[in-house]
Amino acid sequence: MTETFDVAVIGAGAAGLMAAICAGRAARSEQSQHPNPRSFRVIALDGARTLGAKILVAGGGRCNVTHHAVDEHQYAGASRNAIKKILRRFDVAQTIEFFSALGVELKREETGKLFPTTDRARTVLDALLNAAHDAGVEIRNPWRVGTIREHEEGNARGFLIEHTPILEHTPPSLLARRVVLATGGKSLPKTGSDGEGYHLARALGHTITPRVFPALVPLTLPPDHFICTLSGFTLPATFEVRSGTGKRLVSFTNSTLCAHFGLSGPSVLDISRYYLDAQASDPGAVLVMNWLPDKTLETVDNALRALERSTPARWLRDRFPERATEAFLKAAQVPGSITGDQLTREQRRRLATIVTETPLPITGSRGFTYAEVTAGGVPLSELRLETMESRACPGLHLCGEICDVDGRIGGFNFQWAWASGFVAGSAAGAAASTTNSACPISTSTKPGGMSL
Repeated sequence: MTETFDVAVIGAGAAGLMAAICAGRAARSEQSQHPNPRSFRVIALDGARTLGAKILVAGGGRCNVTHHAVDEHQYAGASRNAIKKILRRFDVAQTIEFFSALGVELKREETGKLFPTTDRARTVLDALLNAAHDAGVEIRNPWRVGTIREHEEGNARGFLIEHTPILEHTPPSLLARRVVLATGGKSLPKTGSDGEGYHLARALGHTITPRVFPALVPLTLPPDHFICTLSGFTLPATFEVRSGTGKRLVSFTNSTLCAHFGLSGPSVLDISRYYLDAQASDPGAVLVMNWLPDKTLETVDNALRALERSTPARWLRDRFPERATEAFLKAAQVPGSITGDQLTREQRRRLATIVTETPLPITGSRGFTYAEVTAGGVPLSELRLETMESRACPGLHLCGEICDVDGRIGGFNFQWAWASGFVAGSAAGAAASTTNSACPISTSTKPGGMSL
């Protein structure tokens, strides 16, 4: 006989585990008010053999749980007003309190990032798994969902969830009153995020944004670009996206890493989604790099003009390592021995431009394999923001990276996972535990679930 559950959470990553925990807790709260409480079943299904892989690799294995200052302006994708409504339902203070109650104390670093005091991502994952167990959540993995279909029999409605075989002797399907879709996007596919959740969402009546692309991803340059010769060089730098007409669209300043393939580091990861998005609609859009964030082209031009008998090479060496100095001079076609008063106006402007507005001939990104998050997904306009319930398919809730929301590096995407998972899971658990939910209990309900 097919097993029945009140809530099935598809995906047991950060958002999925939070949703499952909150569903179990909400149901217990609802049932505690009933004179004759019934048993309640929540299950989390995940196709990966190892749970929480993204949590374990986050923050260099330390897990950047959140950021001390989170607001809607740190996110892209859906409208910021919609994102704000979700974030304020479960804010940073509540996140800190939630993890503290699980025995995970967080510390704030100078960057504003919050990490567990143990500096171990395993601490966070173990706490979530223990909390899920305490909330009565059953976790099954690897249990890969192949299809989800609305199912109705008699006066009971719900969802039939069918399994894509991975292991022998695995039940081929199960039934659930409510479903929370928390499958993630397409980033870091080795952790199990392969975009299959988009197919499930479409089959249940949702659309996906026209573009789904890597975000928080390193960018590539031609192999012969001078930046590729500076592999391993790290410095603070500013990146700015400009439209084909020269309009300044967005900029980020942070630590930057020159690599053999191009560019990486927090500043590049933050700017990447905005550049890739701009390029898709405006092929003339460009990305420029300022190696001296506190300088402008004009201030550097003036500084070079004032050198007189000193050399631009010396001026650069006071600010950069030797190999960077040589790379800048070569790119600007300026001899290393030339003095300031020998510089032509063209040479001076070329060098000032290289230092403060290097045009970057980006060839692409390192793709979903190296992306930390996915841009695009299910539009928030298709969800009821107070519950994260689908407008197209009552009884279905969505949360996490499958939604069209992506944040900056620094804990913002985890905060979205906690907040959206809280809203979706709490609503699903509360609704499934009441008889006036979208999937009412039939008269032949068995202990532990509904009869369909």
